[in-house]
Amino acid sequence: MQRTDKFYNEMGNRIIKRRKQLGLSQEELAARADVSPQMVSTAERGSKSILSENLLKLSIALGVSADYLLTGEINDADANILAQKILNAPAETQNKIVQIVDIMLEE
Repeated sequence: MQRTDKFYNEMGNRIIKRRKQLGLSQEELAARADVSPQMVSTAERGSKSILSENLLKLSIALGVSADYLLTGEINDADANILAQKILNAPAETQNKIVQIVDIMLEE
């Protein structure tokens, strides 16, 4: 497998993982991102490159940065997205999140 093939496959796997975390079908993700279901399928298979415009649309629809989809690394933009979601959550949910984070950091 060539290096670029591996890159596209890994990006596709990140798209699949995040889509499934959100409980979306390929068709639902396509509708959210205003792209075709075929484009989502192509991106997830990692069979070829996708337009940067479509990468951006997918990242927005998936609630992650384009950097995350490209590299798998969480950056400040991803942390800000997460922080905003937590801030918008009810107080009880925020408390549960803090407890989970505390448990995870103890390990």
